[in-house]
Amino acid sequence: MKESTDELMNILKSKRSVDEYLEENDSEIFFGTLTELLEFYRRRKGLSKAEVVKRSGIRREYCYELLRGVNTKKPSRDKVIMLCFGLCLNVDECQQVLKKSGYAPLYARDTRDSIIIFSVNNGISVIKTNIKLEDYGLELLE
Repeated sequence: MKESTDELMNILKSKRSVDEYLEENDSEIFFGTLTELLEFYRRRKGLSKAEVVKRSGIRREYCYELLRGVNTKKPSRDKVIMLCFGLCLNVDECQQVLKKSGYAPLYARDTRDSIIIFSVNNGISVIKTNIKLEDYGLELLE
């Protein structure tokens, strides 16, 4: 359930640190850019950029460009999802990143999205997710 702005203000006032508030209410908070949101999650998860690159399955140079925000082209929805895998995000966090990217959230009524949701929710890798997508004759994450 979404909190009202007044409720968020009261919650913020009651916290001992802004980090605690941001961690507990990250789905309610506006981040300026996709790059800032990705960096927030990377730091929150304690991951190095190299770990994110490795887990994402995205070509190394391109992934670093996305993480630094220096690529001028908008990444595809699949690349954004792959970044979510790389960042070890949960489904709610992944939905927030997709929305910030300007893409539709994952949709449980869609077979492909259902497989991706299940994989994200259960910590399954991009590679194993692609194997399952292939089993169903669906487009791979790439």
